[in-house]
Amino acid sequence: MKAYITMSNYTINANFWPVCSRLSAPLSLPLRRGQGLIGPFLYLCGTIMPAMPSKTTPSDWSLEIRPQKNLLDVNLREVWQYRDLIMLFARRDIVSAYKQTILGPLWFVLQPLFSTFVFTIVFARIAKVPTAGVPPVLFYLSGMVCWNFFSSSLLKSSSALVSNSSIFGKVYFPRLAAPISGIISNLVTFGAQFGLFLAIYIGYLVLEPGVVHPTLNLLWFPVILLLLSALGFGVGLAISALTTKFRDLQFFLGFSIQLLMYASPVIYSLSAVPDKYRWIIYLNPVSPLIELFRSSFLGVGGVGLNLLAYSAGFSAVIVFVGVVLFNQVERTFMDTV
Repeated sequence: MKAYITMSNYTINANFWPVCSRLSAPLSLPLRRGQGLIGPFLYLCGTIMPAMPSKTTPSDWSLEIRPQKNLLDVNLREVWQYRDLIMLFARRDIVSAYKQTILGPLWFVLQPLFSTFVFTIVFARIAKVPTAGVPPVLFYLSGMVCWNFFSSSLLKSSSALVSNSSIFGKVYFPRLAAPISGIISNLVTFGAQFGLFLAIYIGYLVLEPGVVHPTLNLLWFPVILLLLSALGFGVGLAISALTTKFRDLQFFLGFSIQLLMYASPVIYSLSAVPDKYRWIIYLNPVSPLIELFRSSFLGVGGVGLNLLAYSAGFSAVIVFVGVVLFNQVERTFMDTV
């Protein structure tokens, strides 16, 4: 592929860039944008040509890298063209997550299983928190599966810029590829944890008929998954953009997610919350999605279409805001990260 990079004063022919890099390495000359030696040095290497308008672009060039002009300048087509790279990033995240561990991928299911065991002992047996007539194992595991997917999507999206800064400084690709790959890798983790939930769920259906009651709300399952990923993606992008300048948010985010879990119906049913406080729980857009998930598989609880519409609207707004903030910071974050 032949390409040229349009900047303010020069057009760099990307075919000659490797030559420049090899020539500059032994001389230890800086090649960052804005440093005074880049223009004369590239000119001496024969790689600088006058910036040419798009109408006079040679026909054999197939890619033009231009600086972003406005906040909404998001090239989704370009993101799709880099789908192979996105899948490679997703594979990297999955492989490196538990590399050099004894149990390896088993940690995908052991973490929610241990959490469910602790919740069953502490909240169901000791605190006597009601589980709406559902076996505590299924009740807590259903909440943990949804919550883990949302929280891990948020965490990976929020660290997309900082954790990949070394790659961003070396090669060009759509920066949105990094957080999108995080969502895809989380889908694999969700699949493993959801498989654990289904195994225990089917066991109860076969061994103890009538304990759980699947409903037609199962048809909403793809929507639940989409909205949970959109919420984590949007909030994560916004935090990722702010983290490049305010690193305190990294520390704030860790315990904020823990606090937010207790503001979601993960370890309790909404029917156990007094009516005068229930609206506070519904302000959290994750709450209706967890309740709808439980209603789909266990036949308890449930939410109205108005609450589902609220979660959908909130997800759409936060994704838009997150992409705009990410797009704004993307242009200059290498100077501050």
